[in-house]
Amino acid sequence: MLNFLIQEGAEDALQSLEPEVTEKTLSIMDLIMSGGLGGQIIIAILFVLLFAAVYIYFERLFAIKAASKMDRNFMNQIRDNVSSGNIQAAKLLCAQQNTPVSRLTEKGISRIGSPLEDINTAIENAGRLEVYKLEKNVSILATIAGAAPMIGFLGTVIGMVLAFHQLATSSGQAEMGSLAEGIYTAMTTTVAGLIVGIIAYIGYNHLVVRTDKVVHQMEATAVDFLDLLNEPA
Repeated sequence: MLNFLIQEGAEDALQSLEPEVTEKTLSIMDLIMSGGLGGQIIIAILFVLLFAAVYIYFERLFAIKAASKMDRNFMNQIRDNVSSGNIQAAKLLCAQQNTPVSRLTEKGISRIGSPLEDINTAIENAGRLEVYKLEKNVSILATIAGAAPMIGFLGTVIGMVLAFHQLATSSGQAEMGSLAEGIYTAMTTTVAGLIVGIIAYIGYNHLVVRTDKVVHQMEATAVDFLDLLNEPA
């Protein structure tokens, strides 16, 4: 019994001598706030870029989605009206649709009676304007996708310079803990920049695909309309 008490007391003494290990957790807000003024400014810039990228993406997505809507019987109705000589009804139908495809068709209808080459040129010019409207502000997404990672990397480089400057000015006596903390805090700007860049890049490519589909619709409609004018009376 005495040996058991002695052994238990020794184990308690050894446990009391072991340093307490506490798990340190770090929230995203703490990580951002610990980056210093320079890091906070860069994070704020990246946040603004993220907001702009999300806003442009959804604004263009809804606009392109509305532009892609077209009645399947639209060209059949146009064909019937043009074939019967009812030009005003065809223009009224285009005005009711109010889509890029209908506006291109209306431009061609308004040129009926002119040489076919002139009609084709008018449709192509109108098509360029419609494509420009569809791609409005989309290039900003591409710029954000490229600039955000570089801005984040700039913040990391600045943080690394400051961390090593602290090490140099302290004659090598700087604590490794504080040095490591400065380095991983600086890395947060690169992480933030990559996140913003990836979101903007994915959004940009998705909008490009959706825009290409609408452009394909316009090209197919223009070909159908020109074929209609080439049909023998």
